[in-house]
Amino acid sequence: MKTALPATGEGLAGSSEPASRLPGIATIGTLPTDTQDERIRKATLTLSTVLICLLSPAWVITYLVLGLELPASIPLAYILISMGSLAIFARTKRYRAFRLMQLALMLALPFGLQWSLGGFVASSGVALWALTSPLGALMFAGTREAVPWFVAYLALMGVSIALEPVLEPADIPDPVQIAFLAGNLAGVSLTAYLLLQYFVRQRDLEHARSEGLLLNVLPEPIADRLKGGNGVIADRFPEATVLFADLVGFTPMSASMPPEDVVVILDEIFSAFDRLADARGLEKIKTIGDAYMVAGGIPTPRDDHCEAVTEMALAMLLELEGRGGSLQLRIGIDTGPVVAGVIGRRKFIYDLWGTTVNTASRMESHGVPGRVQVTERVVQVLGDRFRFEPRGVIEVKGIGPMPAWLLDGRREGEVVRT
Repeated sequence: MKTALPATGEGLAGSSEPASRLPGIATIGTLPTDTQDERIRKATLTLSTVLICLLSPAWVITYLVLGLELPASIPLAYILISMGSLAIFARTKRYRAFRLMQLALMLALPFGLQWSLGGFVASSGVALWALTSPLGALMFAGTREAVPWFVAYLALMGVSIALEPVLEPADIPDPVQIAFLAGNLAGVSLTAYLLLQYFVRQRDLEHARSEGLLLNVLPEPIADRLKGGNGVIADRFPEATVLFADLVGFTPMSASMPPEDVVVILDEIFSAFDRLADARGLEKIKTIGDAYMVAGGIPTPRDDHCEAVTEMALAMLLELEGRGGSLQLRIGIDTGPVVAGVIGRRKFIYDLWGTTVNTASRMESHGVPGRVQVTERVVQVLGDRFRFEPRGVIEVKGIGPMPAWLLDGRREGEVVRT
């Protein structure tokens, strides 16, 4: 047996799907090694910088028209510095330095602009733009890193209040001040909303992707319990059916094949088996190299678990026969009590234990290529619905002598679901 291989290509291809939805300019500072969370943070900061640069020229032009050269130079300085830092960020990928620069500009320049215009009223509350700094820090850096930026925002607001009586208000017509007040309120609100909306949407996409990956690893009821904080997830099922299947001769055949071909073949075959399991409401447990394990009656008990697993065994044989080639399946089935649970904290897995599991595995390993070998318990449960050929007593490693049967198919008049 080889190490476990993915049963489908979705987990590999799907890992970059949310990133592919990011606008092109948003990814200028991302690295192939970035986590999806890092990509979202970098993209949001990049888009924030671009958005504010696009809005700032309105203030530059208006201040110049009013003859206020110093106030006009402040948003102009933001545009020039930000465009330069974007270019450096795109080349160096140094996110921490870019983030520090942008948060500092977003915090300091609005207050500097307010002071140059003569206070809160004369500037139409332009210092509101500084609020994007601590809000941005929440998105770009995290909750802990955002605290100092919010404290700095409050401190500069306090300085502004203290300076208000000594500042000389700029000579700005009342209609312009009102227009600027509306523009500042709308601009800050629009910027904050768009960035938060974008950030949350990307997080939701990532959450949905993580949910999908989790459900590819664990059954949905078990995943729900795991997310609910259950410490140890372990259940005893008095009745379940376990199937092991192995691709006979695949290991020596794969030794002479390119690695890509080995993965493609296993992916195609096991993906087909996954579809068969899904169609019957069975639970795929795992793949180990060229072996496949599936069970019925867990994690949700059902009365027809043995019949459903046996039908799947026949469908698996037909699936492989339909593909042609020299590969054959050797399948083993047993039914009885099992223990099921989640093991591990990293790369966890939902697995089964017990005599039923061991016996099903031995039925496969001591079986016949191209046939399904079952235990006496399976025959007792399904003897009136399926045909079985006695194989006699066989020596089973770790168990001893025990009778075994080979499955011949449904009895006359019965139809196997494909």
